[in-house]
Amino acid sequence: MRYLTAGESHGPQLTAILEGVPAGLALCAEHINKELARRQKGYGRGRRMQIEKDEVKITGGVRHGKTLGSPIALVVENRDFKHWQTIMAVEPIDDEAEVKRKVTRPRPGHADLNGALKYGHRDMRNVLERSSARETTVRVAAGAVAKRILEEVGIRVAGHVIEIGGVRAEKLDYRSLEELQAVTEESPVRCFDPEAGQKMMETIDWAKKNGDSIGGIVEVIVEGVPAGVGSYVHYDRKLDAKIAAAIVSINAFKGVEFGIGFEAARRPGSEVHDEIIWSPEQGFSRRTNRAGGFEGGVTTGMPIVVRGVMKPIPTLYKPLQSVDIETKEPFAASIERSDSCAVPAASVVAEAVVAWEVAAAIVEQFGQDRMDLIKENVERARRYAKEF
Repeated sequence: MRYLTAGESHGPQLTAILEGVPAGLALCAEHINKELARRQKGYGRGRRMQIEKDEVKITGGVRHGKTLGSPIALVVENRDFKHWQTIMAVEPIDDEAEVKRKVTRPRPGHADLNGALKYGHRDMRNVLERSSARETTVRVAAGAVAKRILEEVGIRVAGHVIEIGGVRAEKLDYRSLEELQAVTEESPVRCFDPEAGQKMMETIDWAKKNGDSIGGIVEVIVEGVPAGVGSYVHYDRKLDAKIAAAIVSINAFKGVEFGIGFEAARRPGSEVHDEIIWSPEQGFSRRTNRAGGFEGGVTTGMPIVVRGVMKPIPTLYKPLQSVDIETKEPFAASIERSDSCAVPAASVVAEAVVAWEVAAAIVEQFGQDRMDLIKENVERARRYAKEF
């Protein structure tokens, strides 16, 4: 399975083409729109979320509520495009006023300058329109399709926020993913710990008042993945490596860890590795899950636990210094409409990209064409591991 996205932040629409999704998967717009709505929520979001009400149109690959096995086309309209039709026109324009509105002032922390150097753009709107986090809209749409595949084979995915602006959730004593989801869906910052959640919102308010922005850490848990998914044989087939790449591909994400992650560097081996246990009811398992569900790039059957670090959004209302690429004169960076904190929304994006990588690995390993065969093969793998 793979997908491509196309479209600009203020263009007419965002598009995703999904290839390799098995035939026979029950899928309708409602499955995807639910995830798109989750992405638009969250304390600290900017005015753009008040303009857009993201809804998907499935324009290929699905008939009568079932996938066909052919490429799936997903489209999300940008409602704000009506205000940008001249600036973002596809055809050449003769309007000198618009031509002169080139973006020549790169913003620190964005892809503006690097993208201009790479592609030779003298108008950096050609860069910022595509490098915008608006693109994650259709990545969440693709992730919603992946979640449907995982649901069919008994795999559950949940994400939540564990830190914002230095405020960390301490009470994480949830008993199930269902409880975690129920609580975090009601939290404006997607935090299970209500006291920490309140402090997170106060910190976001502080940042907004001071023209600043803050980042944080999100966690994604995947339960029900059979042991043995992934590969220890080739570096590029290790599933944890693919998930790590997916996490840091999200806009503004700068780090990733599994299980106890970087804490492993500070502990002795006896406090890092997971002891193997066995029972007739479960078969092989681990006493702990410090490895976060992976050994050697292969799933252990324990929950996958992965965290991503999001830096503060670089668009600030208290702008940083930069240099104009035409005049070479210093200036205070321009302000584009932005969020003061997008960590809660980013947790939904993280769910989506992790779900896609896990679903792709399941499809590749257990049969590529038909959902019914994939379900049979996954169940067979579970029985095999239990009786091994």
